[in-house]
Amino acid sequence: MATAPQDQSLPLFYKDLRPLSSQEHAKFRLKSTDKAPFVKDTHAVPLTVEEFPMVQRRMPIVFSMGDEPVPLALMGLNEGVNLFFDEEGKMTEEAYLPAYVRRYPFLLAKLRPDADELSLCFDPTSEIIGEFEEGEALFTEDKPSDFTKAVLEFNENFEQAGQRTGQFMRELKDLGLLMDGEVSIQPEGAPQPFIYRGFQMVDEKKLNEMRGDQLRKIVQNGMLPLIYAHLMSLSLMRDLFAKQMSTGRMPQPQAQV
Repeated sequence: MATAPQDQSLPLFYKDLRPLSSQEHAKFRLKSTDKAPFVKDTHAVPLTVEEFPMVQRRMPIVFSMGDEPVPLALMGLNEGVNLFFDEEGKMTEEAYLPAYVRRYPFLLAKLRPDADELSLCFDPTSEIIGEFEEGEALFTEDKPSDFTKAVLEFNENFEQAGQRTGQFMRELKDLGLLMDGEVSIQPEGAPQPFIYRGFQMVDEKKLNEMRGDQLRKIVQNGMLPLIYAHLMSLSLMRDLFAKQMSTGRMPQPQAQV
């Protein structure tokens, strides 16, 4: 059900990346838009730990499978189903939009594998960035505009939040708190239940059985509220299921991945 960002050279949503340059992109602008068509068919979006309190009110928070799991906000329970965006990519209801989505089409990336510094890049296939007459100018007199400086700051903060999120996930693994998740939902009149797997979650039994020193550690480092935000959000999976069922976007029962 829940998948990590695509295991390719480019992150989820990005089709290409180019470094932003005052020489090549001096006349580039960013159009204002209320649509994000690139996310409309994505059911799971990466999160940072700072976003847990906002997300847990509207979307389930789970963790991807694999050796390096990441937190994910579920916007649907099946591949290709996003219940928060319509076919044009416009949000259908007021909800928190993860920073991973808001940073697009920009991204901090290394220009060379051996480089230490990250450079501000963008996806040139995006329809909202280019040489337009309207929109926010990216450069003023060959220097980054105030808008671009704000974009850079946002992306730098996102990278820092990503590092804190990585530390949170490593500690969850080191404490042995992650387990394979499974949710079974039996709709009225259905011959078989819908079973959702393919994600990880915190093992609440192990959490309750933690040693005192371990519990003190996760209280002191701020992990405990984040863990409970995740656990409380899981009840929203049934709400998503009901909404998905009402839209008619349901696969056959049995195991869903």
